[in-house]
Amino acid sequence: MRSFRPARPGRPRSAGMWAGVWVTLLCTALSGTTHAAPPALPGPIPAEVLEVLDGDTLLVRATIWLGQVVETHVRVDGLDAPEMRARCPHERELAESARDHARRLIGAAPVRLLDVQPDKYGGRVRARVLTGGGDDLSAALIAAGLARPYHGERRQPWCDGTGMG
Repeated sequence: MRSFRPARPGRPRSAGMWAGVWVTLLCTALSGTTHAAPPALPGPIPAEVLEVLDGDTLLVRATIWLGQVVETHVRVDGLDAPEMRARCPHERELAESARDHARRLIGAAPVRLLDVQPDKYGGRVRARVLTGGGDDLSAALIAAGLARPYHGERRQPWCDGTGMG
C-alpha cells in the first residue's frame, strides 16, 4: 500500500492538474477550427421533383455540376408545415392539404433550388424552392394558410387548437 507523501516545497501538487487543463483547452480550441460548415450553394440549381412528401419536404433529382445528378431530400426553407406523421387527426388533415397544394404549385415543371445548404438533420439539404413559374414555394404555402413562417425558432404545435385550417 502506498503511503502519503506531502508535496515537495516549491512544487504544489496541482501543477500536473493545471498542465492537463491547459492541454485540454488547447485541444478543444484547435478542434473547433477543423470543422467549418460547408458553404451554401447559391444556385439556381435545376431539379426535377420526384415526390412531394409533405408541405415542406421534397425528393428531387438535381443537376449539381456538368451532368452530375443527385437525388436528395430537400427541406423547403422558410416555412413549417404540418407533418404527415401527425400527432392528431387535425394535423394529418392539414398536412395532406399542404402536400396536395405544394403538388399543384409545382406541377410537372422543374423547380430551381437557391441557397442550398446542409440541414440540421443528416441526409437532406435545406433550400429555397422556386416553382417553374418563378414563385417561391414557401411564400405561396404561407399565403395559402397551409404553413407558418419558420426561421429556426422553436416550432409551434399543430394539435393544440391554434393550428391553421
